[in-house]
Amino acid sequence: MTKLWHSLRALVFYIGYVLTLIGYSLFCLLVIAWVPYRKRHPYIVAFNRFYLWWLRWTCGVRYRLEGVEHLPMEGAFVMISNHQSEWETFFLQTLPRPLVTVLKKELLSVPFFGWALRLLRPIAIDRSQKTNALKQILRQGKERLEAGEGLLIFPEGTRLDPGAEGSFSKGGASLACMAKVPLLPVVHNAGEHWPNKRFLKVPGEIVVRIGAPISTEGRKVDEVHEQAVGWITQHMKGSR
Repeated sequence: MTKLWHSLRALVFYIGYVLTLIGYSLFCLLVIAWVPYRKRHPYIVAFNRFYLWWLRWTCGVRYRLEGVEHLPMEGAFVMISNHQSEWETFFLQTLPRPLVTVLKKELLSVPFFGWALRLLRPIAIDRSQKTNALKQILRQGKERLEAGEGLLIFPEGTRLDPGAEGSFSKGGASLACMAKVPLLPVVHNAGEHWPNKRFLKVPGEIVVRIGAPISTEGRKVDEVHEQAVGWITQHMKGSR
């Protein structure tokens, strides 16, 4: 009976999500697209805020944010986060500063969603071309950081189930050290309530924790990377 109830709640969520996505994406493409990037960003991300509210109302998935005081209010930075579901890709965009996200280019071809996503000017990479993808991240990422923008990278490269161990690429640390900007680690347990590639949602609280900015001035990439990954690994269980 519980599974049936959760299924019905998830169905209501997706119906509302899809209908709103289509309508709001068309609005963004026809109206918001003509607004300068920094001014249009909050309007596009307004859908993310609705999505989080709708998920809580229909499926009982709420969230708690810790460490928001660590989020830089000015100046560029690189944020790296563990990756468990779709939820964090929506949520992290709602933080006070606009974030440029590194993502797989296939997402830009998804009808409506991908078309509107282009307006956020993400760095879209081809994951099958690892060497070229890294060069693209370093080149375009440096340009965006020099423009004073924040950059979001999921160094695991793909979504992993809670408890699964993956490897973290050094791309985020390399970029932060190259641009001499702080590296900001983030950890969450979103996969416990929005399981990857599963229809059902599990009611409960997602905890998102932002760590203190890690300085890169005069430090080596390996040192910065190890500190960030160590923090994420240490707090992974604590986010539950």
